[in-house]
Amino acid sequence: MNQTTHRDWDSLARLLHARGLIEHASLTATRLTGGQSNPTFLVSSGTQRYVLRMKPVGQIQARAHAIDREYRVMRALQGSDVPVPTVYLFSEDLSILGSPFYLMEYLDGRVLVDQSLPGMQPAERGAIYAEINRVIAALHRVDVETVGLADYSPGGNHLERQIAGWTRQCRATGAAESSAMQALMSWLPRNIPAVDDTRLVHGDFRLDNLVFHPSEPKVIGVLDWELSALGHPLVDFAYHCLSWHIPASLWRGIAGLDLAGLGIPAEETYMRWYLDANGTAGIEHWDFYIAYNLFRLAAILFGIAERARQGNAAAADALETGRKAGPMADLGWHYAMRYAAGRKVTA
Repeated sequence: MNQTTHRDWDSLARLLHARGLIEHASLTATRLTGGQSNPTFLVSSGTQRYVLRMKPVGQIQARAHAIDREYRVMRALQGSDVPVPTVYLFSEDLSILGSPFYLMEYLDGRVLVDQSLPGMQPAERGAIYAEINRVIAALHRVDVETVGLADYSPGGNHLERQIAGWTRQCRATGAAESSAMQALMSWLPRNIPAVDDTRLVHGDFRLDNLVFHPSEPKVIGVLDWELSALGHPLVDFAYHCLSWHIPASLWRGIAGLDLAGLGIPAEETYMRWYLDANGTAGIEHWDFYIAYNLFRLAAILFGIAERARQGNAAAADALETGRKAGPMADLGWHYAMRYAAGRKVTA
């Protein structure tokens, strides 16, 4: 973490003091590591601590870094069954930090990154996975009318819009150089399943976007909502389940590990937990959803690589992370062809 005490933060200190969020108009901002998207800081003033998320300064992809959406959805979910940090303010005043930002509660807990949960006993791992499943199932039960998010994104054709949007973004990055991405950009829109179930979806629901209680298998906060929308819950759930399909040697996956020995549920068991919690009979088109989500993940990784080339990536390991985009696209094309073979659809 890099600690910065700089005159650029003085106006923020004055704002927080005026809002009654800090006792004195002075603060220290410490850059938090992790995350590839929006620069994130621990803001401290005396004993008071907050987390600040801001849009990167400089040229960025048009659909990226939607911190206004992060703020809105977390504010809407306050007090719901989906644990989120308290949010305090959002500002688009560029005279403060030079970029839009929001301030939220600092959660004192654990952020787990390695999906195999090293150092834990099998029973602990099982409890962690059961808790994650509980939270994503609760998210997909949220009544968007009740929480004021009925207009959060356009209704209908969410998957079609997502594929078109990620395709446009891909054409602005090195993704266009990948034969697998080219194939997916052509194949996916021609084979979208006819499904109609719209719920609030996170868009990036994975282990390291959750904060766990310091000692209990309990999620105390879901973070990083910039890709959230109104969409199909099973598409969102499939993204979350990519871990079972991505080899551990590639990136953040558990495919090929001894899951039973580790105490981690098999994907079929994990899916059944989710379906039972939400009263869903089954899942169709699973391989299509996996192929689409691998395409989308590859698009995100290509975007990270592009920001690294431009010099405005948020994380120090952005170049290394971006290199995983091509293999991810290849894996996505594998699942597309598996779906095509099983469904006898256009390849």
